[in-house]
Order: sequence, then C-alpha cells, then structure tokens
Amino acid sequence: MVATVDVAVVDYGMGNLRSVEQALRRVAPAAEIVVTDDSGTIANADRVVFPGQGAMPDCMREMDARGLRDAVLQAARSKPFLGICIGLQMLFEHSSEGDIAGLGILHGQVVRFASNMRDAQGNKLKVPHMGWNQVHHVKHPLWNGIEQDARFYFVHSYYVETQDASLVQATSQYPHSFVCAAARDNLFAVQFHPEKSQADGLKLLQNFVQWNP
Repeated sequence: MVATVDVAVVDYGMGNLRSVEQALRRVAPAAEIVVTDDSGTIANADRVVFPGQGAMPDCMREMDARGLRDAVLQAARSKPFLGICIGLQMLFEHSSEGDIAGLGILHGQVVRFASNMRDAQGNKLKVPHMGWNQVHHVKHPLWNGIEQDARFYFVHSYYVETQDASLVQATSQYPHSFVCAAARDNLFAVQFHPEKSQADGLKLLQNFVQWNP
C-alpha cells in the first residue's frame, strides 16, 4: 500500500526539480512534499506538480521510459494539477519541436518563436525568450493576491497556441501576445517558472497548495 502524500512533484529526469520542491516547502512547511518517479505515489498524492525543462521530445520519451504517462494523465484529470514550463507544453496535442505528439489533454499546439522577431524600437529579439516579463491574467483562484501585470521569470523557445479561448488564463508579450497560462477544471499550467519568480511565484504556488477545485 502506497502512502498518501500531500504534493507529488513528478520526476522524469528533466530539469532541476529541487528548486520547485524548495519553493513548495517554503509556502507549505507543514505539507508532505515528495519528488518522485513512482507512479503509485503520484496516483495516491492529493495534488500533483508536473515541471520540466529541456526539449519536448526528450521529455516525452523520458516520461514514457519511466512508465509515468498513465499516472500523469489520471492526475491531470482527477486532482489539483500544476504544470510548469514544459509541463504546460506537454499537456497539449502536438509540438513543432521534434514534430511530436503531446499528451492531448488540452486542445492546441506548441510552436517556436520566429527567429526574426523585433521589438517596437526595431531591436532584434533573442530566442529563447529569457527573463522577466509581465503576465496579464484573468480571474482564477491561483491568481489571488497577485497584481495584474505582475512579472514572472521565463526561459523558453516554444509557446502554446490554442483556439479554445476558455483555456487561456494569462498572456504575455514577446513581442506579440502568447498564452502563458492555461487551465481547465482541476488543471492549471504556466509557461513561466513560479519557483524562480520571487514573491509572486511563491504566492501562486501557495494558492495551488490551498486550491480545492
């Protein structure tokens, strides 16, 4: 019998999960938080965080190699679930990075920023998009206590496009508007890194730990 934990952080070998774990421990010191690659632990957790860094094909392959697909799918459909960075992108149907299918939980695709983008002053913009950027959000419990257009920390070359406006919980600009948070029912996912976004990022994580969708 696998013991129930408060928060399971899914470990499929991609990214520095310790910073996510430490941020969660800071906002929920009394909670039992585990970083795990065990599908049983994920299945029995009260809530699940699904982070990730790196290339989408590598992330999908490593998740499947560890036998975590079914546990992630079930968690995303049944309990409070937070995707971070690649953990947002993997929830969608397809990525142009490696021309690979995602988990297909949310409708939309992942596309790359154009290499010839320029800002309003004509300066060439770098890809990946890296650094602090404003986030314009709509009303959702995970935004409670976070000012409109607060700044969060991004590191990414790809972003989500979706025709389902009901999924969009926040947008950012680089240089055009792009989706940086999506949600449906018990699931919420962000392109930025809340664990690296100081007070507002910690507030979002605290809201997630307290969220009862």
